[in-house]
Amino acid sequence: MPAYPVATTEFLDALTADVERVREVANRRFRPLGSDQLNRGPGPGRWSVGQCLEHLNLIGGLYLPVINRKIQAAQQRGTRPATTVKHGYFGQKLTAAMRVPAAEKPLKSPQQYAPSGSRLPGTVVEVFTRQLDELSNLLSQARRINMNAIRIPNPVLPLLLPPLPDVFELLVEHLKRHLLQAERVLDGLAGSE
Repeated sequence: MPAYPVATTEFLDALTADVERVREVANRRFRPLGSDQLNRGPGPGRWSVGQCLEHLNLIGGLYLPVINRKIQAAQQRGTRPATTVKHGYFGQKLTAAMRVPAAEKPLKSPQQYAPSGSRLPGTVVEVFTRQLDELSNLLSQARRINMNAIRIPNPVLPLLLPPLPDVFELLVEHLKRHLLQAERVLDGLAGSE
């Protein structure tokens, strides 16, 4: 997002549209996959489509419940939405790093957030789409509160408390990065058959 002030509605509209594009790709490309296609990786130490989605499920499982609790608390306090979105320094740095194409700068996931296994069930896609539903719902609820006043702890660096707009933006960029990774894996498998 640009450095100048962005209207809250414009910011949330853009993120919601990104989540919908991710959902469309997941439904079209990943939902029809069989177990073998879902679990076949491009090579040793490289993630399969299922592992990409499992990683996103793990991260969603950490962030989404916390965001939900914080939004509920803000609604109970009766906060009003801010006109513009305010970003924090560290949140924007993390998001900028996530935007750099993986081919240019691969990022290593901390071990505790890496996928747990190499044979994942098809439910990994279902969990992923349910989390997209939850994220869409949270983006919708955020329209009625002051997102700028909410801080969300970072699971890797718990003392880092970026504002909710930065966390939403980071989550969406993270989704897009790993969705692209999963699509490249799928395209590579189709080319090798």
